[in-house]
Amino acid sequence: MNDIDTDDFLDDAVDERLAGRRHGPLGRLYHGETSIDFYGRRWWGLGLSAVLLLVSLGSIISQGLNLSLDFKGGVAWQVTSESLTETQARSVLTDAGLEGGNAKVHERTGESGRVLEVQVGDQPDEVRQQVQQALADKAVVGIDQVSTTSVSSSWGKSITEKALRALVVFLVLVAAFIAWRLEWRMAAAAIAAMLHDVLLSVGVYSLLGFEVTPATVVAFLTILGFSLYDTIVVFDKVRENQERYKAIRVPYADVINVSMNQVLMRSLNTSLAAILPVLSLLVLGSGILGAVTLREFALALLVGLLIGSYSSIFVASPLVAMAKEREPRYKSLRGQHATGAELERLVHGHSPSGRRESRRMSQGEVALITAALTPEAVLTHTLRPRKKKRRA
Repeated sequence: MNDIDTDDFLDDAVDERLAGRRHGPLGRLYHGETSIDFYGRRWWGLGLSAVLLLVSLGSIISQGLNLSLDFKGGVAWQVTSESLTETQARSVLTDAGLEGGNAKVHERTGESGRVLEVQVGDQPDEVRQQVQQALADKAVVGIDQVSTTSVSSSWGKSITEKALRALVVFLVLVAAFIAWRLEWRMAAAAIAAMLHDVLLSVGVYSLLGFEVTPATVVAFLTILGFSLYDTIVVFDKVRENQERYKAIRVPYADVINVSMNQVLMRSLNTSLAAILPVLSLLVLGSGILGAVTLREFALALLVGLLIGSYSSIFVASPLVAMAKEREPRYKSLRGQHATGAELERLVHGHSPSGRRESRRMSQGEVALITAALTPEAVLTHTLRPRKKKRRA
């Protein structure tokens, strides 16, 4: 018959009974008292990220991005008309000697009504004016109802190069600050998580064929800030618990698990608070009011916020844990971490239960103590008899 450590059993049983009666599942989530083994499931998150990254990179390489006129250059005509169709617009381009079948034609709703936009490569002034007049005739509107926009390819290339340089400078400065404020392993993990977010966001745009506009680029840069903020919140709690367990031997996996459970609700609240306004922009601003510019910005934000919330929990933290476990302090404890009731003890602020020399008890004694261990018994004790006074 197996023996059980009496003190460890009593501590675990008391903590489990009292904690269980204090909050339900949602209450434990709200108060940061969950006991989810994030470290034990790290390969699920990292594996999913690896698959999604491969799919994203494959899509970007094979079919590229649907770049707007601002990046690739060209000419765009916008016709305000309720009757002009896409087929008619393409036929106008073909009659002007252009490749109407390869042109980008889409419609949107503006303040003045239905707007049909036609985009082709850069063209000379004569062709622009010819197509402008032909579209006005086909739509039976005045030529002032057909606007023409021309952007050179060199301008788009210059904007792209500046955006990339700004991104590199941003990443370097952020890495230096995190390394100074926390440590270099956390800086490397935070940068990896941000790159993960950007690549997946760009991959979603490539897979679904969403148009990449300057507003999209601004949204992607905003995503970096949100992803960094959420990751720093987690890492700050990790560093706090790292200092807390500094005097005792605790696997770094326990530090990560405790920290993740304690800030889980905060991360969820932060993500929800950011996603709800973005959904409002998409539903109200774009869907109901017809503001296309808001849709381009809000769509990129929504994709990035969802991916950023995921990466701070399932990418950044596991990477830090795997790097820290190589240190001499934690290397001997690698592969060991608390789960279940022991993890719940740690999350509730208790110290790890060590192997103490104490009386051993049998399974039968365990059953008797379990049956008698009620909240009333835990919170009360038997009164001791008074000592008799000595007579003089």
